Amino acid sequence: MLLNQNTLLLGKKVVLVPYTSEHVPRYHEWMKSEELQRLTASEPLTLEQEYTMQRSWREDADKCTFILLDAEKWQAQPGTTEESCMAGDVNLFLTDPGDPTVGEIEVMIAEPSCRGRGFGTEAVLMMMSYGVTKLGLTKFEAKIGQGNEPSFRLFQKLHFEQVAVSSVFQEATLRLAVSEPVRQWLLEQTSHVAEKLYRA
Repeated sequence: MLLNQNTLLLGKKVVLVPYTSEHVPRYHEWMKSEELQRLTASEPLTLEQEYTMQRSWREDADKCTFILLDAEKWQAQPGTTEESCMAGDVNLFLTDPGDPTVGEIEVMIAEPSCRGRGFGTEAVLMMMSYGVTKLGLTKFEAKIGQGNEPSFRLFQKLHFEQVAVSSVFQEATLRLAVSEPVRQWLLEQTSHVAEKLYRA
């Protein structure tokens, strides 16, 4: 999505930056993992296909993607490359042409050393806040593969409720409607987040 191509979101644990071609080699290495392919229901791509995918994620109006950086690592050494601080990604897909206020959210903590440290929780809250304030979203969905317990726990902790199960796709759909109290709660949870110009 071109809307976020110049946006950097600075949280306590993670920094969200637009997915650029510089991130592709590391991302491609991650997606060779059979475990990540299974958890994200992804097919392995060639490096060339990964570059094509990155371009589509940047340019398509229905996809909003940020790469997660480990904030501590990124801030500790000025001049550190983003690629060396990458922890995962977080995505919003505007999948319902009939309802532009619903976004499907996904998060992946690909770097094993970054799991279990609250990166996913903060990234999802930051992305939901971005979706509500910048994209006008009022409903979120998460599709989670059966057996992906960490993702179930994360989204249930954030008040998502299971609304459907697909035995064909072996996944459950969780949903959260953004009422006014939920909106206020979400903005409070992300009040520390600073929005900066990416590579100004």
